[in-house]
Amino acid sequence: MEQLSLFGNNRAMTPLASRLRPDSLDEFVGQQHLVGRGKILRQLIERDQISSMIFWGPPGVGKTTLASIIAGKTKSEFINFSAVTSGIKEIKEVMNRAEMSRRVGMRTVLFVDEIHRFNKAQQDAFLPYVEKGSIILIGATTENPSFEINAALLSRCRVFVLKALEEDDLVKLLQNALSNPAGFGNQNVEISPENLRAVAAFANGDARTALNTLEMAVLNGEISAKGITVTTEGLAQCISRKSLLYDKTGEEHYNLISALHKSMRNSDPDAAIYWMMRMLEGGENPLYIARRLIRFASEDVGMADSRALQVAVAAYQACHFLGMPECDVHLTHAVVYLSMAPKSNALYTACEAAKKDVKTLRAEPVPMQIRNAVTGLMKEQGYGKGYEYAHDTEEKLTHMQCMPDSLKDRTYYHPTLEGEERKTAQRLEEIKNFRKE
Repeated sequence: MEQLSLFGNNRAMTPLASRLRPDSLDEFVGQQHLVGRGKILRQLIERDQISSMIFWGPPGVGKTTLASIIAGKTKSEFINFSAVTSGIKEIKEVMNRAEMSRRVGMRTVLFVDEIHRFNKAQQDAFLPYVEKGSIILIGATTENPSFEINAALLSRCRVFVLKALEEDDLVKLLQNALSNPAGFGNQNVEISPENLRAVAAFANGDARTALNTLEMAVLNGEISAKGITVTTEGLAQCISRKSLLYDKTGEEHYNLISALHKSMRNSDPDAAIYWMMRMLEGGENPLYIARRLIRFASEDVGMADSRALQVAVAAYQACHFLGMPECDVHLTHAVVYLSMAPKSNALYTACEAAKKDVKTLRAEPVPMQIRNAVTGLMKEQGYGKGYEYAHDTEEKLTHMQCMPDSLKDRTYYHPTLEGEERKTAQRLEEIKNFRKE
């Protein structure tokens, strides 16, 4: 008798998401913009005319499933490769095998899951074989290919963007799991439509999360003679905390900080609070957010309300003293203040205009009248000659030129009439009028 093993081929131990992986495009849920009737990716798969491509999308949206469907449809040799467990040695072995197949007229389709995990050297190893046609490369990635895939390799691949699944798509997927014999079709599982939709909402567009959550809920359901009942209380324990998609070094990091910045610039405190909280709940360092608020205070508020900088710096200090979770309210304080403050980018535009001149124009010498004559020789050379001390005048102003001659008419700072900067604009106009006299 064959001894049973805990590690044997036991279908019941296979995760629900794997047991229900579709074998055809007709069973595939979602991504109708790519695999709907008449869409290009569907036609390429059905005709077995695929070329090198990248599937880019969040987790659990069907990237690996599409590769599996291609494996079942193609007449080429299909090799499944993982960037997590493979290195240069394994890549070269597969490439040599593919080259041998090409010489006898056999195509090789190579699927690389999580291709973004390969470094530049590893990605470069694919390039000559893609160019020669030894392999048709299909890469799957959750990261923006523009950042994570070598430009030379990316230029030879077509990028297909997969979207997070709609809630209705996930409900359809969950209903199939309950009726399909590969899922819970042979068991009498009762779950209300409201609870099924709650699972779909919790999954946040991720089919794998939806199926794993359903499986957990069923395994922890109430068992009776009639079958298994998933109660609202039992389900609540399975969906007590949502895992937010957030990569602190990847594209989503830049998307969320951009959303926060632009919401504050648009004077929308509610949106700004939401995006800030998304970052915090995703695990972002509160000091990073506070530093961005300090930058915003001068870049987008500036002289329209100089107290904004003080509030932002104080929020940074509060975050440093307290840390999470207590400092979230201090960040909210600063975010709301900056959102509601009058806006001026005059400091930012002045900074950028001056920076451009410094980088592109000749480095002009400092005018003699505003040089400091710290030695007798320097004084003899004319350092400080013609200097006018502003405090000696009633207006606290002089007609002395501080710019080099080539830039004497250059203006960098153009104050707006927003908030307190209106006073600055009026004062600057008075100063310019005085110097014209």
